[in-house]
Amino acid sequence: MKRPNLASMSVAQLVERFSAICIEQYKYLRHDEIERYNQSFDDLVAIKDELKARPGDQRNALLPLLGHQNPQVRLKAALYSLAVAPVAARRALEVLREDNEFPQAAYAHQTLTALDEGASRLS
Repeated sequence: MKRPNLASMSVAQLVERFSAICIEQYKYLRHDEIERYNQSFDDLVAIKDELKARPGDQRNALLPLLGHQNPQVRLKAALYSLAVAPVAARRALEVLREDNEFPQAAYAHQTLTALDEGASRLS
């Protein structure tokens, strides 16, 4: 599948694509399709990088996704908005951890532990 030209997409389109990819990842995890999950990872990073490169660092456009119904969307939005909105992103990770929906709760817990220990670099 040909990847879209992210530079030509609006911020809203990038956020919509981000959300759609996260929902696909959620399904891949549920069906133990780890290879497909891993392939989608690069697409999310590319969107995050495109948002970051936009004037004013547009990763804050991911913040509405912190309240999304899908835990994978919330997790990835929190991870990729930590640098621009650390309080809101951290709170979303705490809620994910408390919800105990796995594997997102485990990843949220690991991220929070790394943040607390100063081992995680925000970028």
